[in-house]
Amino acid sequence: MDSLGGEVIRVIDTDGDHASWTFSAYPGTVRAARRAVRDQLRLWNLDSVGDLAALLVSELVTNALRYATGPIGVRLTRPTDHGGVLLVEVSDPLPEPPHERAARPEDEGGRGLQLLASASRRWGTRPAAPGKTVWFELAVPR
Repeated sequence: MDSLGGEVIRVIDTDGDHASWTFSAYPGTVRAARRAVRDQLRLWNLDSVGDLAALLVSELVTNALRYATGPIGVRLTRPTDHGGVLLVEVSDPLPEPPHERAARPEDEGGRGLQLLASASRRWGTRPAAPGKTVWFELAVPR
């Protein structure tokens, strides 16, 4: 169970195809995570969500790199019984959940979670050992 804006929700069941990676906290991590996500989604014939998934993973990995020293985990799940939903998770060792903030037009950052909220089906955070996991769901064509 996860909390999203005070509401308790259930994350989709994680039966199905999985792919996961662990990255060290170094500058090339964002590029490597994007490439891994795109390559895996291509193998699953989910190219239609590859760019969006890679963009959102990039935002979350960048956020994790800004505050954590690593490792950073990325996991994709394509549940068999929920064929229209891709679950994407990014984990880091810091327990504090990310906070959405209102970015001003002149700000260079602060829009990642707004982008995540507007582009994903739903998203949230949950405690992990150690740290936390930020997850999101994308609708995929059946």
